[in-house]
Amino acid sequence: MPIGRVILFDDDHHMYVLQDQASAEAWWEMPDEYVCGFDALARPLRMTGEPHQVTLELTGDEPAEADLRRLVAGHYQQFLHGQAPPQTSDLAAFVAELPVEGT
Repeated sequence: MPIGRVILFDDDHHMYVLQDQASAEAWWEMPDEYVCGFDALARPLRMTGEPHQVTLELTGDEPAEADLRRLVAGHYQQFLHGQAPPQTSDLAAFVAELPVEGT
């Protein structure tokens, strides 16, 4: 099961940070717009389901921290001009500093 915050990327490379798996599954509408995602431990996620009924599941236990950090940096560069992604080397702190949707 995904642990903690869920970081999702859509087909336009926008990043969405949701509080947990349940809120992410309730919030995300179209599975075909999903490109990739990670849980708070940087483990990759897969999305399945139908519109308005998506499910997230881990694709494995191996973290992909470098991929997560690269995608977050790309989101900041493309959409948040003048802002920098979290600079901490600690993964938990990095994920905690990402802006959560709706807050």
